[in-house]
Amino acid sequence: MSQPMSLATLNEMFDHNYWARDRQLQACARLTEEQFLRPLGNSFPSLRDTLTHLLAVEWIWLERWRGRAPRVLLSPEEFPTLSALSQRWRTVEHEMREHVAGLSEEAIEWPMTCVSTRGQPWTYTLWRMILHLLNHQSYHRGQVTALLRQLGEQPPKVDFLDAHDMGFRLDS
Repeated sequence: MSQPMSLATLNEMFDHNYWARDRQLQACARLTEEQFLRPLGNSFPSLRDTLTHLLAVEWIWLERWRGRAPRVLLSPEEFPTLSALSQRWRTVEHEMREHVAGLSEEAIEWPMTCVSTRGQPWTYTLWRMILHLLNHQSYHRGQVTALLRQLGEQPPKVDFLDAHDMGFRLDS
């Protein structure tokens, strides 16, 4: 059996996740509404749709960890503006941090069964599910970086070690 990730490490990774998100949202705030909604031919049609996917996935995993099984992700049409999307994401962040704060080291080692949007059950240890979510967010942040470049905007650095070089520290 492998050594699980500690809660302290997972919390630092969540801190980085939201730090990077905020930097990208600040860059998006410099865009026009047309740029934010413009189809750019990526995994998701627009920057708004890509950011909504990031938000929706955080929300759905949180719901699963709370014992619920939503069958539908949040829709981009629910977020016509960056402000609407940001506001909802801050709510999800607050709820996520509250949920994670209530976990114990033992709880993250327990297997948990969740149901996918297609009705398929998955059973993994909680720390692996959390790591999966955080890896997913990092992957799509790379897409946000590419989309910002396509729109002529200088994307911010959002890498984990860059964050530490810029003074981001959970452990200080």
